[in-house]
Amino acid sequence: MDINEYQEVVDSWITNEGVRYFAPMTNMVILTEEMGELARVMARTYGEQSCKEGEESGDLADEIADVFWVLTTLSNQCGINIEKALVDNLKKKNSRDKMRHKLNDKLNK
Repeated sequence: MDINEYQEVVDSWITNEGVRYFAPMTNMVILTEEMGELARVMARTYGEQSCKEGEESGDLADEIADVFWVLTTLSNQCGINIEKALVDNLKKKNSRDKMRHKLNDKLNK
């Protein structure tokens, strides 16, 4: 499935199963919540934080997918084609940031 198809699938699911989109601000808050869940898994899997007694570290792939779902809902309701935005963003990075990291003394130690 490509990104455009995914946007359509998300829209269809929200429209048919979810009844309607939440307000953009509500989705922004949900995105923040999902990022917190992703951060929790990262801290326990790759960071120094340990799981609480009886707690599992969580499913990193699922948490990333949750974040992408909410980003997709925000994109849909704001009229953003994610695939085009990603291509445009890569162009920006390849022009603006082409030498930025290579010239950063902090990264070349």
